[in-house]
Amino acid sequence: MRVNGELRDLATTVADADVVEPVTIDSPDGLAILRHSTAHVLAQAVQKINPDAKLGIGPPVTDGFYYDFDVAEPFTPEDLKALDKEMARIIRSGQRFVRRVVSDDEARAELADEPYKLELIGLKGAAASGDDNENVEVGGGELTIYDNVDPKSGEVQWKDLCRGPHLPSTRMIGNGWALMRVAAAYWRGSEKNPQLQRVYGTAWPTKDELRAYQHRLEEAARRDHRKLGVELDLFSFPDEIGSGLPVFHPKGGVIKREMEDYVRRRHIEEGFQYVSTPHITKAHVFELSGHLPYYKDTMFPPMELENSEYYLKAMNCPMQNLIFRSRGRSYRELPLRFFEFGTVYRYEKSGVVQGLTRVRGLTQDDSHSYVTPEQAPGEIKHLLDFVLGLLRDFGLDDYYLELSTRDADSDKFKGTDEQWEVATGVLRDVAEASGLELVLDPGGAAFYGPKISVQARDAIGRTWQMSTIQYDFNQPEGFGLEYTAADGTHQRPVMIHSAKFGSIERFFGVLTEHYAGAFPVWLSPVQVVGIPVADEYAPYLGAILTQLAGAGVRTELDTSDDRMQKKIRTHTTQKVPIQLIAGENDRSGETVSFRFRDGTQENGVSIAEAERRILEAIADRRQVTTRDDLFA
Repeated sequence: MRVNGELRDLATTVADADVVEPVTIDSPDGLAILRHSTAHVLAQAVQKINPDAKLGIGPPVTDGFYYDFDVAEPFTPEDLKALDKEMARIIRSGQRFVRRVVSDDEARAELADEPYKLELIGLKGAAASGDDNENVEVGGGELTIYDNVDPKSGEVQWKDLCRGPHLPSTRMIGNGWALMRVAAAYWRGSEKNPQLQRVYGTAWPTKDELRAYQHRLEEAARRDHRKLGVELDLFSFPDEIGSGLPVFHPKGGVIKREMEDYVRRRHIEEGFQYVSTPHITKAHVFELSGHLPYYKDTMFPPMELENSEYYLKAMNCPMQNLIFRSRGRSYRELPLRFFEFGTVYRYEKSGVVQGLTRVRGLTQDDSHSYVTPEQAPGEIKHLLDFVLGLLRDFGLDDYYLELSTRDADSDKFKGTDEQWEVATGVLRDVAEASGLELVLDPGGAAFYGPKISVQARDAIGRTWQMSTIQYDFNQPEGFGLEYTAADGTHQRPVMIHSAKFGSIERFFGVLTEHYAGAFPVWLSPVQVVGIPVADEYAPYLGAILTQLAGAGVRTELDTSDDRMQKKIRTHTTQKVPIQLIAGENDRSGETVSFRFRDGTQENGVSIAEAERRILEAIADRRQVTTRDDLFA
């Protein structure tokens, strides 16, 4: 339940004046409590089977939970089976979760054999704002221990340092849970700390919801862009280059080029001017922008050159500011819009690097609009319309908006209360006027200003943060940016950051999973493949493909020694959207036959009609999977 807005165990004593609200198990808070309680059962089972195991932390996470352990030997699949059995026994026993307030000294005495818990006790206060889930254990106030108590004997079966709250008993966990996998994880996320064993699990209110989640995981695994990248020969991550630094193969390069050509053309149509900035810069540039020291931990170490520190750039905006500042600017030039494909480098922790969706080298379609304060609302609306149109063109049409604001109690945000209030109000007004769902993200703003992000849902309902629009009143001040107003005075512009793809790499990865590798025709590396029924029909089919290639279609003629059916299977597996097949009837009738990804066909289509339909599908950015997508 919530008591006066705070989550509390159901056993909490309440007063008549308290405002009490129920927390249902299927709500976000209820799911987190269910999963955290299941994590405690996992830890209890681990120490039941292996009493020497030392406890790390066990927080709820999206769709599940994990718990970290220091054990002599890594967990094996057989270990997970044994843990599963022991957890089921604990859950059936109906042990009660009982909260106990303890002093620091009492906690240290009770947990003397748990070195990681002792460290967390020493972090009390600082851990409340930590980024590594320590806040599930200790916060800024009192320490509490949760005992797992046998309901019959009243004896404590196990205990853990924890803020809670928890379910009333283990029996309420039910049977909608499962252990998922094991991974290595550094204690508190630092490579300088010991490496622990992390056991991941999931928990849902019912068995049916668990099965539905497992089905979604299976579908996500089928769509995993890292797997498809190999199968479709799109990209790779050579160890010789380094973690999080992808290379795009020719087929992936086609998709990436199409993305770049599209967004370059669209920026020019929307009034942006193309600029370019270098990959490294002196440290002073990031001091002016304010990124040092705020983002220093995510930047690669500096290089010492000619008595100066140089950084690989982690963001493009500071350098575009210098382009604005390179000469005097008039109000007549505003809005002034700059755009570049800027490759940036960020030292992401090895544990969070993941395929194309979290890399260390990424290219942003980065743009910045310099406007008067009065122009800001119109520019933000213009940018939001641009962003939503782009997402629709790429087949992402299910989305909502998230407004990230500052945490007024944090010292990481620069600027006055009034500046933040104005900037947040402008973004909120534009977002609300769009008619889209708006979700608040308190504390999620950048240090220099609030932002709107577009949260897009893919084909299987997962949400991805895509495009962002940020209102910045800090960097113009740091760089001393000015324009001459109509009355001759020098005024400070507002800077609006926007990235339509976010990063090309991440957007590429999301698209690959959204389409399960079966891209729309306009993005497909090979748009049309020709498969002759026999070798003698290859010249006829080749001439048709040459004609299509002359019209800009990406074609390929399969002249391999494979049988026709094997060729069809090969190109279907490679997810080529259109297969053209020709035999004697087609040659004599000057026609061609179509075969599509799902196995449907359309026979005897004239060459002119075939070209017209293919070019229309490309121009319309159409997804072509079945016959009806082209011949309905």
